[in-house]
This record gives sequence, structure tokens and C-alpha cells, in this order.
Amino acid sequence: MSEDSQQHSTFEQEFLIELEHVSKRFRRYHSQRSIQQWFIDKLRGKHETNDEDDFWSLKDVSLTVSRGERIGIVGHNGSGKSTLLKLMTGILEPTEGEVRVNGRVSALLELGAGFHPDLTGRENIILNATLHGLKRKTIEERLSTIVDFAGLKEFIDTPVKHYSSGMYMRLGFSVAIHTDPDLLIVDEVLAVGDAEFQKKCMTTIHDFSRAGGTLVLVTHDLGAVEMLCNRAVWMDKGVVRQSGTPKDVVLEYLSATSRAITEKAEQEKTEKRESEDGSTTDGDESAENTHRIGNRKVEFTDIRLCDQTGTPTMLFQHGESMEIQMHYRVLDKVEVPVIGIGIHHQNGSHVTGPNTAFDEIELPDQHEGILSYCIPSLPLLPGHYYVSVAAIHGVTQEIYDMHDRMYEFHIDEGSARERYGLVSLNGDWHVHQS
Repeated sequence: MSEDSQQHSTFEQEFLIELEHVSKRFRRYHSQRSIQQWFIDKLRGKHETNDEDDFWSLKDVSLTVSRGERIGIVGHNGSGKSTLLKLMTGILEPTEGEVRVNGRVSALLELGAGFHPDLTGRENIILNATLHGLKRKTIEERLSTIVDFAGLKEFIDTPVKHYSSGMYMRLGFSVAIHTDPDLLIVDEVLAVGDAEFQKKCMTTIHDFSRAGGTLVLVTHDLGAVEMLCNRAVWMDKGVVRQSGTPKDVVLEYLSATSRAITEKAEQEKTEKRESEDGSTTDGDESAENTHRIGNRKVEFTDIRLCDQTGTPTMLFQHGESMEIQMHYRVLDKVEVPVIGIGIHHQNGSHVTGPNTAFDEIELPDQHEGILSYCIPSLPLLPGHYYVSVAAIHGVTQEIYDMHDRMYEFHIDEGSARERYGLVSLNGDWHVHQS
């Protein structure tokens, strides 16, 4: 083997996908023109610069996915994550830069992507596995395993156009994971499955990774990134803001998100004060959060999660204090009002639910006030959590105002000695000699 061949072989072993100074441009049109009108305008040399502009979904992104890596990509909606994956899989071509792929890539980006609606589940398995390079004999050997994993045995000979979205997803994931991919790319699509299948998928991805498989995972589940990945990439407005260990990237991402939330809250307060001082602002009822219900006889005007200094944040350490501040006002005369809090883990588990009735706390007879719930030492283990608040009638359960999991926070390990479950018992071990 020549020296050039040896260098080329070594280089190929270093990466499965490499993006070099990649940018992707889309064109946005502000007025609707027919295709016929578009061609006429082009032939006449007419350019309507006011009706179109360039939108760069990705800007000068360089990224290498090495063999055996498990990369989690995080970022807000619209940050360029999905565009990045579509470039990796060849669905899109870059406007600038180069994308190089070295290996068999199996991607699960959209429900039923690559499925023919008129073919049965069985026929689509054979078709997709063939496109992934598997031989017919291998496909036949794995067919029953793929069907069993998807849990679609009784529907496997039904055309997939009659499948539900969940059935589509289960079949798509099962095919993707059983085609021996060098690289598995998974988008947020897994979030639509039921809890049992999500757990099954996560276990399978974990086994795939431990066996040396390469993974690129896009998800809003930051706990999954820390659990499954050995590198994280934070995308923001089309650029890579940070790349590094999952813990470092997630903490920085959450810190930036927390700062943005605080700045937005302060801006809204300023606008509200200016409005109350004389200007008028029409409220947009259609923009009301769909996670909020109630008749508003008692209304929450502001909810803050604060650290030990009283600063609003969404990032906490295990063992440090948290104060949940509930600013409220009473708009109608109410009896036996009860205010409660719910905390849920990212996996949906209900952690706790204290309320004022349990502790025999009566709200003062006033039109507005602030109620705080103080936790002196957070026992929660590392992960992502959601807070709900509710004001109800203590007897009839009439809902005055309920915010269902509208507030989130993240727990870093801090002084936690335990790693599994939801809370730390902070117990001590003692060895006794018999």
C-alpha cells in the first residue's frame, strides 16, 4: 500500500461525517406569486427585491462526527438543528462548504420518511432495509425481530397509509436500528411515542452506543443528552455556540436561556408599568398559553424560581435552596382558596405536590400579594424538572388559575452522591462487625 493510500485509509477511519465551513441558504417570499408569474418575471428580467430575501439557516458550520462518538445537539426551535441533520443525511445540499460522509447512515428524522404509503409494513421493511444495503437473506432473518420490536405483528400486512403516527414511528425506528448503521441519526421524532416505547428506544440507543455505534441525537431532553452522549453541540441562530462535554454545554445553554427569560420578564414588567401609566395595550387572548386554565377569580401575575440570593434562574445545584415566588391577585370574592405547587421530572414522574391546605396556611384577606414556597436544600437528583402552580377552591375544587408545567428548571449534581432515581436520601452507611 502506498503512503498516500495509507494516509487516506487512516483519514477515513477518523470520521463518519465531516462538515467543513457549511452554510445553507433558503429564500423567503413575502408575497405569493404563481409559478407562471415567476417565470414571466424572470424572462423579463424583473426582480422584486421587496418580495424575497435570503435566510441563512446555517452559517459557516464546521463539525466532525468521529467513529464511536455520541453527539447530542441542543438548541431552541429554529436554531438550525434539523437543517444540520438533513445536510448530514444528504436530504439537502449545502449552499456553501462541503459535507463528506464515510459509512452507512441510518436516519430517523420524520415519521415514515422513506415509506411508500400503498405498500404494507412488511413490504416497506424489505424496501428500506434493501436501500440501506442489507442482502435479502439478512433481511428475511431479521424480519420477525423488526416486527416484534415495533409491536406491529397484527398490522404488518396492512398498507402503512392506514397506520397511526405512532405506528409509523415505531416501524421507522425499528428498521433504522436493525440495519447495522455505522451512524444512527435520531431527531426529536421519538417524543411522539408512548412512554413505554420511548423507554424501549432509549434502552436500544444506549445498547447501540455501548456496542461502539455512533450516534447523533437531536432532542430537547437535556437529561437524555447527559445520559447517552459523550459530546454535546449547542446550536444557536445557525451557528455552533459551544461544543464540549454534555455537562458543560447543557449548563451554559441553560444559563443563557435563564438570562434570556429574566431579561424578557423585566422587559414585560417595564412595558406593563408604562401601559398602566397611561398608554393602552390590547391583550391578545389567542396567545394565551394552552397550559393555563381557570376562571381567574384568583390570578397568578408572575411566577419566579429564585436561588438563595433571590435571583430568578432555571439552573440550580443539588443541595442548594430554591424559592418559588407566586405573585397573585384576587379579582373576585372567593372562599377557602388553596394554592399548590406540583413538580414533575422530565420523564413525567410526579415528584411532589405541596399546598397551603396541607400546612394550614390561610391567605391574607387582600387583593394582591406574594406567596413563597421555600426549599432549604433541594434533594432532587440531576435532571430537568417542570413546575406547575394552581389556585383552587379548597372544597369544591373549582379551578381559579392553573399553570400546568409552564416553568422549568435544571438540577446539576452539586454535592449529590447518588446518581439514580429522583431524590437523594442523604443517608449514611455504617458497617457493624458481628
